[in-house]
Amino acid sequence: MSSRKRHIVSILLQNEVGALTRVTSLFSTRGYNIESLNVAPTDHPTISRVTLVTTGTEAVIHQIINQSLKLIDVINVEDITRDQHVERELLLLKLQASADQIENLRLCVRSAGAKILIDHAESFTIELIDSESRITSFIAEAAGIAELLEVVRSGALAIRRGATTLRA
Repeated sequence: MSSRKRHIVSILLQNEVGALTRVTSLFSTRGYNIESLNVAPTDHPTISRVTLVTTGTEAVIHQIINQSLKLIDVINVEDITRDQHVERELLLLKLQASADQIENLRLCVRSAGAKILIDHAESFTIELIDSESRITSFIAEAAGIAELLEVVRSGALAIRRGATTLRA
């Protein structure tokens, strides 16, 4: 019996009205949850790349890929997590720190490789690009130092290592 695990699915899609809705509808009508979703045009303005994170067994992911390929707007689909890949997520974090918390917050930011984008007395806005797990850890660490005001996460973006690419 296969266990459920996290998968990053990359979809090349015609950049047309309703195309993304058809893909997300495929997930919702079959009861699959999308944990994160990113969409942007590729180097070809008529093609977008959808990167989504979902969980499921190997059989479920295989079914998702096959059903996605049947959609008229879908050009290509692959499970990025099946191969070696690079994965990153963007975090924008807003915190409020008292005067005695600021130095610890700066040390936390520096040790994580994050950047302070806005440094005001009433709030700090911090940017971090890293893996999902390191971002989650950073949020917990920063929230232990200062008051957490707002969290904005992009969700995963991923690309396979090496010369192999997802092609139209």
